[in-house]
Amino acid sequence: MPELRGPALLATVTTLTSLGFLMIGYDNGLLGGLVNGDAFNSTFNKPSQTMIGTIVSINDIGCFLGAVATSLIGETLGRRKSIAIGVVIMIVGSLLQSTAYTRAHIIVARIVSGCGMGFINSTVPVFQSEFSPKASRGLYVCMQLSTLNFGTDLVYWIDYAFSTHTSSYAWRIPVILQCVFLFPMLLIIFVLPESPRWLAAHNRSDESLSVLRRLKGHTLDDEAIVRLHSDIVRAVEEEAAMNAGSWRTILSADKIHSRRRLLISSAIQAFQQLGGINAIIYYSSTLFKNVGFSNHLSALMSGFLQLWFFVASFIPWLLIDRIGRRPLLLSMITVMALVMAAQAALVYQVQFKTSAAYAAGIAGAVMLFLFEGAFTIGFQATVWVYPSEILPLRLRQKGSSISTAANWICNFLIVQITPPAIENVGWRTYVIFAVLNATWVPIIYLFFPESKGRELEDFDRMFAGEDGAAITETTTGDKDPVYLERNDSVAVKGAAAHEEEGLKSLV
Repeated sequence: MPELRGPALLATVTTLTSLGFLMIGYDNGLLGGLVNGDAFNSTFNKPSQTMIGTIVSINDIGCFLGAVATSLIGETLGRRKSIAIGVVIMIVGSLLQSTAYTRAHIIVARIVSGCGMGFINSTVPVFQSEFSPKASRGLYVCMQLSTLNFGTDLVYWIDYAFSTHTSSYAWRIPVILQCVFLFPMLLIIFVLPESPRWLAAHNRSDESLSVLRRLKGHTLDDEAIVRLHSDIVRAVEEEAAMNAGSWRTILSADKIHSRRRLLISSAIQAFQQLGGINAIIYYSSTLFKNVGFSNHLSALMSGFLQLWFFVASFIPWLLIDRIGRRPLLLSMITVMALVMAAQAALVYQVQFKTSAAYAAGIAGAVMLFLFEGAFTIGFQATVWVYPSEILPLRLRQKGSSISTAANWICNFLIVQITPPAIENVGWRTYVIFAVLNATWVPIIYLFFPESKGRELEDFDRMFAGEDGAAITETTTGDKDPVYLERNDSVAVKGAAAHEEEGLKSLV
């Protein structure tokens, strides 16, 4: 079989990573539309709402455990093997779930499946970023996130199609259909090379240069490829000299600020979940009922909400590499905070059956659409591209896994507390999310540098604060020049003048 080269190689990498993200969306939405159905309740003897919450959310614990495991062994295994292991574990988990007859069985199966997802979820953003051109790296992650949203939308409508059936196949078929996407991932892994940056970091420099030639040979002359490879090797050697990437380094400061970069990566992942997005995705039907809709209309509106989630995910394709990560984060999280504050006021009207309750219910439904739109435009793609960009090469797999683990444990927290929060504190639940989102805005403004338009190796110099007039425009085939700021300007334009001091205070 001929070796993949140039656009074909990049497209195949993107297909693999997009399927990985599709599985996140599919798995997230899988049981939400099944657990209240007659078929599921008949099989598991009408579990209580608390037990249903456990069955749904325990998958996140599996994801957390898988991400932690990847942080320990993923760098040694490499990107391809880590993804392959995750796919195999997910296939086993899918088979175990689809054959479950007891609650204990499906809980264990959900944990197993989640472990596989943790491996995949921790690794595919790194794999994509290490192959993608710097000028359009955000775009490729946006493609992945569109497939994630497509997976959520797809599984919702699959669940909806089986919702009137009472035999157990009504929930078993949607579960086993995961394998339709998992088996192609295994096949694709076998035709892809390992990441050139991982190869360079593991003393396989010749193989790294060979993969770079396959990837860049259609746009660059050999001299430019060798220069890029030399820059990667230089970064590896400098990080190795300071022992960057070791567990000891994570807990202590070093010249390239590995600890600070890990904290930023983990923080942005936690912020995404604590902002309330999965309260909307997992419990959209409940939230539509919360604003006064009937059961049938709530289910239908939830389907349209997930469809909008998918459609809106195409908007950042046009924005993320043009206006940057920070402007999208700051503007859209502000919108999310305002929407949640408005939602609290609207749900209050519905909850206490005021004269404006009917109109408030309709407006509350609109708020859910606005929230998901703002999230996918400003937060969703950014939160997956950002950690894999700013982390040092030797810490990239560990750091990505740790930040992903933070994502999943916060996801578990939100999924667990949302139903009792809505039941016990009602409209105040939305106040909590409004306050949390409002809190993220100044933190991101002060501590999060811009990352668009840079080679991954440039971030070591940026965080180390190297003086330097801008590096001259490269001839790497990317259209945008690479500039490194002076050491008193860690963040790029739009950051506060005192951002460097703020970053130091983070650690």
